[in-house]
Amino acid sequence: MPQPSDDRLESRSDLAWAMSVGGIATVAFASLVLFAWTFAAALFLIFAGMLLGVTLNALTHLLGRILAAPHWLRLAIVCVVLAGLLAGVIFLGGATIAQQATALSDTIKSQLVTVKAFLDRNGIDTSYFDLANPSQGHSGAPAPGTNQPRNLPNPGELASSGGAIVSQTWKLLLGTLSAVGNFFIVLFLGLTFAAQPSVYRNGLLYLAPAKHRARTTIIIDRISETLERWLTAQMVVMLAVFAVTWLGLAIIGIPGSFILGIQAGLLSFIPTIGAIVAGLIVVLASLATGWVAAGSALVLFLGVHALESYILTPILQRQALDIPPATLFAVQILLGIVFGIWGISLALPLMAIVKVLIDHFKEDDAVSDGTPA
Repeated sequence: MPQPSDDRLESRSDLAWAMSVGGIATVAFASLVLFAWTFAAALFLIFAGMLLGVTLNALTHLLGRILAAPHWLRLAIVCVVLAGLLAGVIFLGGATIAQQATALSDTIKSQLVTVKAFLDRNGIDTSYFDLANPSQGHSGAPAPGTNQPRNLPNPGELASSGGAIVSQTWKLLLGTLSAVGNFFIVLFLGLTFAAQPSVYRNGLLYLAPAKHRARTTIIIDRISETLERWLTAQMVVMLAVFAVTWLGLAIIGIPGSFILGIQAGLLSFIPTIGAIVAGLIVVLASLATGWVAAGSALVLFLGVHALESYILTPILQRQALDIPPATLFAVQILLGIVFGIWGISLALPLMAIVKVLIDHFKEDDAVSDGTPA
């Protein structure tokens, strides 16, 4: 039986509308990906400021449980206490930290050369490490062990060397200014987000269509609560890792135990990869003291990692995040390859946001199907 012409026109109209919507959605998604790729550094910087704001807000809420005061006063107390702690650490241990950092850097460099020599003696190719002294090139300097006279550099070589020095100095200056600028940008964003969280929350809600505003409110509140719980638990874990690593290495007798404890605590913010890097640094720094000390440091690192992974994190974060380790590690590797250190460092909070969205829509689907969530 032939289909009526009105039905055919309606089906064609529906098909054209579906194709139009699909094309617009594809173009919009591609534009969003291109925008995120182009301005990834700025977006990650803003996200880091938001995380700092959430952290300050979480500490302010914790203080509110024991002090009935306005939000701005509790936030001011939290900021003053944190600034005082940081100033105290710098004032009391700044010189020690700088000395230990310098000694640790020299120790790790020498141990890397020692490890490379050990691998070379056992027939393992380590040329890709690029740890050997760089060649002198065409500067006229004789190779070590030769008796060739050293010619004075000509004016062109002097000008080239001077230009290289200026170029490296300029790069170092720009890198320092960029790091300091990024720090203050994150600090400013964190303070402004924490000072008036309701303003930015309401701003996000007004961006959503009116018919979806209730759902958007639920999602934003869940994301905020999840990040607050996770960041609070993460700070406790970082402090515990710092204290245990510092005291353990000090008991073993490893030089630079304080700075090693600081780097272990900071790197524990990055799951899996941070612990591996921290353990590698601890073992390399311990090799200078002897194999017994290095073995003891390795056992200490494994104990700290077990304490963090199997005791502290499950207890403190059992209600915050529940992301499979393999999924998290795969996302870390992917974001690290695409976006560098920013992607590795912020992979977990990004995954937390995605998980909140997935759980919310799964609950909606379960409710619409009539099955329990």
